[in-house]
Amino acid sequence: MKMFTLTTALALLLAGPSLAQDPNKPGEGKDPVRVVMPAQIEEHFHHYVLLRALQELGYETAEPMEAEYQTMHIAIGGGDADFTANHWHALHAAFFEESGGAAVMSKVGVLIEGALQGYLVDKASYDAGVTDFTMLKDPEVAKRFDADGDGKADLVGCTPGWGCERAIEFQLTEYGLRDTVTHNQGAYQAIIGDAIARHANGEPILYYTWTPYWVSGVLVPGKDVEWLSVPYTALPEGSEGLNTIVDGKNVGFGVESVGVLARNDFLEANPAAAKLFEVAKIPVNDVSAQALEVSKGANTDEAIWALADKWIVDNRATFDGWLTEARAVAQ
Repeated sequence: MKMFTLTTALALLLAGPSLAQDPNKPGEGKDPVRVVMPAQIEEHFHHYVLLRALQELGYETAEPMEAEYQTMHIAIGGGDADFTANHWHALHAAFFEESGGAAVMSKVGVLIEGALQGYLVDKASYDAGVTDFTMLKDPEVAKRFDADGDGKADLVGCTPGWGCERAIEFQLTEYGLRDTVTHNQGAYQAIIGDAIARHANGEPILYYTWTPYWVSGVLVPGKDVEWLSVPYTALPEGSEGLNTIVDGKNVGFGVESVGVLARNDFLEANPAAAKLFEVAKIPVNDVSAQALEVSKGANTDEAIWALADKWIVDNRATFDGWLTEARAVAQ
């Protein structure tokens, strides 16, 4: 009996290092983490930063999936993905509810604060007096932005299926603009590219955009373009209580928070990952800067991984702080 005990103890001692959980790697041995990202490559950067953090916590990460915004929510709600880092808390509220809501998913943390949306015009038009979106009810004002000769203003809007599509469609009706404004939709990069080209030719432009994104690094508010105001806030259900005032101007869209949306069962099984999602924050200007780099040519998967890795090197103390908090809850 004594020999069995000593032998067993020796075997456990020798095997101990391979059996013990490394406290720095609480994700070791877990199922690979499945992320779903927007199809827009400019919004991959902050996902990759979180994936690097998960990897340093010992998690395996599956090949990222891509989908449009509504489909991302459906994938998480249906169990085909574990998380996304591109859930706009108010703008995507309907997608959240329609995909299962709080019964299956949770909004975790605020990764990006101060995200803006709204309508803009070229500075010449703004300085000429077109300062409010509802001024486009006047057919003569609307004609200024007529790009196809039909007499109506052409608004560069949202890709079908995006959350902003619902908001724009709601506002066109609420503000009485259906007769004078056409909501042009399609692949956003293509239609905004056309507007940028028209601006370069000195033509008036009217468009919707958001930050963090690269467009405001090319058409710079206050220099090339100006945000339009609205007379009062009118947004679809789910956006109640949002602050829509930016620098004293009601831009019509709430100043938003963008964070992680994750499955409840994943969060319960992975407290370290849940804590990481809760504490991670990336400045909105940093995300916009990376998107601008993408627009300038850093538009491959390898290039965006390199941008994420550089951000981590430049912000290592912040990044390590996330990891410290995540490891602490797993002990």
